[in-house]
Amino acid sequence: MIKTILIILLLFFAFKFLFRLFAPVIIKKVVQKAQQNFYEQHQNMQERQQQQYNTTPERPAEKKKVGEYIDYEELE
Repeated sequence: MIKTILIILLLFFAFKFLFRLFAPVIIKKVVQKAQQNFYEQHQNMQERQQQQYNTTPERPAEKKKVGEYIDYEELE
């Protein structure tokens, strides 16, 4: 019973020590990856905007006129 409690405490303190040792490295890697993803998304957005400004706008097809428009007034 005491042996089990000591093993659990030893594992707890070992995990706590290793977490304090490696947490800054892991957090730094995560932040760098997030910055890289943000930069890539920003670049892709700028490229899409440049492509939109560089393309000539398409003119809509002209509508055919079919007859005349008559405005009806209501009589009393």
